[in-house]
This record gives sequence, C-alpha cells and structure tokens, in this order.
Amino acid sequence: MNGPMQGPTQDLEPGPQARPPDRTAPRRLAVFGAGYVGLVTAACLAWLGHELVCVDSQPERVRQLRRGGLPFHEPMLGELVQEQMRAGRLRFSSSAEEAVAHGELLFIAVGTPTAADGAAELAQVMQVADAIGRHMPGPRQVVMKSTVPVGTGERVRQRIREQLALRGVSWPLGIASNPEFLREGLAVQDFLRPERVVAGSDDAGLLEALRALHAPLLSDRRPFLAMDLRSAELCKYAANVMLAARLSLMNELALLAEGLGADIEQVREGLGRDPRIGAQFLRAGCGFGGSCLPKDLRALRHSAAALGQATPMLDAIAASNERMVGLLETRVCEALGELLDGRRIAVWGLAFKPHTDDVRESPALALVRALLARGAQVQAYDPMAGPAAREALGELPGLHLAGSALEALQQADVLVLVTDWPQFAELPAEALRDRLRGTLVLDGRNALDGARLAAVGLQHRGIGRATAQALPPVQAWPLTQDRSTPLGTAWPHRPGHAGAAWLAS
Repeated sequence: MNGPMQGPTQDLEPGPQARPPDRTAPRRLAVFGAGYVGLVTAACLAWLGHELVCVDSQPERVRQLRRGGLPFHEPMLGELVQEQMRAGRLRFSSSAEEAVAHGELLFIAVGTPTAADGAAELAQVMQVADAIGRHMPGPRQVVMKSTVPVGTGERVRQRIREQLALRGVSWPLGIASNPEFLREGLAVQDFLRPERVVAGSDDAGLLEALRALHAPLLSDRRPFLAMDLRSAELCKYAANVMLAARLSLMNELALLAEGLGADIEQVREGLGRDPRIGAQFLRAGCGFGGSCLPKDLRALRHSAAALGQATPMLDAIAASNERMVGLLETRVCEALGELLDGRRIAVWGLAFKPHTDDVRESPALALVRALLARGAQVQAYDPMAGPAAREALGELPGLHLAGSALEALQQADVLVLVTDWPQFAELPAEALRDRLRGTLVLDGRNALDGARLAAVGLQHRGIGRATAQALPPVQAWPLTQDRSTPLGTAWPHRPGHAGAAWLAS
C-alpha cells in the first residue's frame, strides 16, 4: 500500500446510487460462477462502483437471478444484488463470450468439489479456462477466486494459451490468485470488511490492479498482502486447515473436560482472553462440515501424498472430526439402546451452520442417516435448510421434516440440537418439556441453557460440560472480539444507519 488511507471505509455508504470515493476508476469486470463466492464477489465489486457481468453455466440459475431471486440463502446478499441490478452495474448471463468481451479482469469462481481420490476436481475451472481462450478478443487478466491446488494457476495459464494457439493468436495474459476468506452467513460483511486481502502473481501490473480494485476496503488494519502465485494458492488451504485444527483440538479438550469434571465453556473463556490464542473458532461441538473445511483438508492431504510427504497432523484432524460427527449418534444409543425401532428422535438444525441453507457435509445429515439406519423415526427441523436437506436426503422412510422447532419435538424420546440457530435457545424450557416424551436433551453445540432446562425437569447434556449446570454462564463475547453474529438481513443503505458505523469500525 501507499501509506494509510484517510478515513478507511467510513465513507462507504451502500445504496443504489452510491459509489466509493474516487480512489479507483470503475473497471469492467466479469465473474465466472454464480455460487457463494462468485455471486458475493460480483455484487460487492459492483457496489464498489465497477461494471460486472456474472456468468453461470446453469440457465435456470441465471433466469432466477435476473428475476431478483437467489439460489441460496445468504444474509444481506439478496438486497445488495437487486440494488446493483437496478443501478445498472450488475447483470447476469449464460454466455462466456459475453463475459470475456466485457471484462478486463476475469474472475474464476466456480466449484472445485472433491474427487473420488480426495483431490480437488478442476473440471469446471478448466472449462472456464478453455472458454476464455476461445473468446479472448485481446489482452486479459485472469484472477482465480476458486480454491484450487497449488500450481493450478499455471495450468490455467497454459490451458488458455493452448486455446489461443489454436486460433493463431498470442495475446498478453496475466494470472493471479486472489483467494476468498468468506464465511457463509457472513459473506457480505467479510468481503467489505476483510481482515486482509491476499493476492499472488508474477505480474506486478496485475497485483497493482488488484490492490487498486480493493483500495476502498484497505487500511493499516486491513492490509493488501502481495505474494507469489503458488504461495497465495497455498494460503487459502493453510488458513482452512488451521481453523480445522483449532476446532478439532477444542473438541478433544471438551471430551477431556467431561472426564475430568470440568466445563469447556469456562476453559474457552480463559483461552480466548489470551492474546496469543484469541477468541474465535474455540467453540466445542459435534464436528465441522460445510463446503470448505472438510474439502480443503482432503485436498491438501492429497497434494501432500502426491509429493510423498507424510501429514500426521492433517490426518489426525480428519480422524478427530470424524469421531465428533459420530458422537451424537453414540450418545443417543447410550441412552436408548443400539436398536432404535419405535423411538422418535427430534433433530434441531440441518444446515452445517446457522444463517445458511447449505447442508454440504453437514453433521446433522450424517446423524439423520445414522439414526434412520438404526430404525428410529426422525423429526427434523431447520429454519432455512429444509428444502436443501430434502433434496440431499431424498424420501427416506422414517424421516419427517417438521414445519417448526416445536412440531419436531412432539412425543420425541430425545431432542438432539446439531445446528445452533439462535431461535432454538430462545424457546421457553416449558415448551420443550410439554412436547417431549422423554427428558434427555443432547446439545451438540452447547447452545442451550442447561440450568433452565434442568429447572423444568429436563436432562441437558452438552459437549464438554460435565459441571455446566452448577456454574455461572460464560460471559458473551463482544462483537469486537468475535464477529459471528450477522447484522441482520436488511442491507444498511440509509444515511446514519448503524451498518455504516459497523463498516467503518
């Protein structure tokens, strides 16, 4: 950076006519992929004043977006997309040729799912590379947002050049990696208030273009980190496996706390106040899921194996998480027996985390499948992820997707909380007691008030909370330490709105 900016981000006031200060000139940009990463990237860059074409290979998704709908739930994103469409800065297309013709910078943000051998599947990335090479009308700069194995950027560059050679042309081509660090449920906030922006390339001009593109979001506290291409690719994987390691270690400490009669929530308070450790990603629970941590952990292990390098810590993280994902099933069987024929189990939460409808690798779906296989009747509810869970699970015998949290409780022998939606903790303890047939509540996220449940005759069992009911509640984390609570679903575009102060903080 060229020194600190004056008043970093405090003059960014969202709205259909809003543009950031004249720190950078508007650019013509294209984003390939209208999934979580691509759509958030396109909408936020449009809000910064740039002209975006977002292209997707699924025509129905493009039609839905043009109508103002979203293919998934993400707080604040729907209103932001609609604002930018009305302002004429964002449009959607199925035409790769249109996107390549429009964009000076071309962002690749397509999926990289796990292949059968654990590697990241790059078919969609290479399809986009081929399309860029077929349609490039002149010099272009290509930026990888997709999470890809180290060396993919060089492969993409070679693939594009092969397509150019078939056309008999040789245009200048820049390649960069600009990995995303977005949390589902908080993706818009994370993009507009980044902890850092990472970019890697061997092209100094492209690095400067990316720095300028993100300039309104940067400050001394939110730096632009320029590095080489391969280091930027590895940075994304390294961040995710580091987070996975923290979660797995806390889960192991939680099980140890149970055996020793300690409370992991009290321990978490003590750890989080240590500045060497920090407060985030210290919550014990029934394992992590989602589209990033499990997939990226597998991909990095695969890359290491291809090099012949042992990864005992990465292997241990994977094994530890698998153990935690199966913990709630084990505890249901401890309470009711190995065979669950005739038993009703209420499951609260199906998304892999709250504030999203994403069920990819959700511990809740693994639990539902396991309980059904043992003969149980499962009554499950999630505020957002019901349709996605139905699509993922299919019409399994014994599964009922309830219309409310209380409906899921009716005559259930056990309640199992898997996803810590805040509304679950707000329900009166009496409402749980009056609907359940049994008295056991298995809290897989330590989200419920055990003392309040015990007061009405229910038995609460969290993870790592052997003495939780006898101890005072843990102090809530202030927003400045743990930005895990979304601001709400409405995009703050009114002058003086609290969201403007949040963005400036």
